Amino acid sequence: MKRLLLASVAALGLPAISVTAFAAHHGEAPKAACEGYGPQTPRDIDNLSGSNGVVFGLAPPAEEMKLCNVHFHKNAEHKAKDFSIYAGDGSKGYNSGYQCEMSQSLSKQELKPIKGEVCKGKYGDLKPGDTIEVHWVHSSCDVKGGPTLGACLSDACANPSLRVETQVFTLVNDSSALDFRDLKEAKDLPKNTGKPVEFLGSTTGPSFTEQVCSPLQVTWSVRPQCAKVDIKTVGKWCEGNIYNEDHAHGVRKLVTNPKLLSEIK
Repeated sequence: MKRLLLASVAALGLPAISVTAFAAHHGEAPKAACEGYGPQTPRDIDNLSGSNGVVFGLAPPAEEMKLCNVHFHKNAEHKAKDFSIYAGDGSKGYNSGYQCEMSQSLSKQELKPIKGEVCKGKYGDLKPGDTIEVHWVHSSCDVKGGPTLGACLSDACANPSLRVETQVFTLVNDSSALDFRDLKEAKDLPKNTGKPVEFLGSTTGPSFTEQVCSPLQVTWSVRPQCAKVDIKTVGKWCEGNIYNEDHAHGVRKLVTNPKLLSEIK
């Protein structure tokens, strides 16, 4: 069971294997939306409507679960009023998604380039003014934190409840901004970025689409406002952490089909 789940998860760089994905890459006509799956993510959290009929219980509060993985995406996967600047279609999930509104009104100091490369991946590194969406993934399994979503599962607990606490940040060159290394757990997240929007969804990542759905069921808690974080501290975190995260992941395109979304209550 665990092997089957892991093969389906692309949120953290694991491939999504499906006939639909194979066909899409070989020029065949796109398939219909993957109805029959549970509600999908990411979404516009200001839009509360959704008609997906698959319902599952909300995961327990984060403090009652095990933090099993922390990772982030270049640009926001979700959309809200505060992060609604479209970054473009991009390539393989990169240079896509949404940017914080505050990124358009930063000071010269906040945008001052820094020496060296920050969290460099295949598609480049991070710069002051960039937006990232960070995911603190929690599991009902008795596990230790580690790399990829596989750290949230175990042989004895292959079908856990999952919760993702989410905060979107603008990167600034400012030592008085938040220190990313201090944001170790959900309880450490900013308290001034609005009441988290809680809803039922799935794992994310650019390998999933409205035709290739994620099978995993996730409770999401997304804060609706951006915060500023010191880019130098994000770089230090990328240089060494227990999750082996050293670069930003790509984003899954926004899910807009109501049949693939849960109702936000």
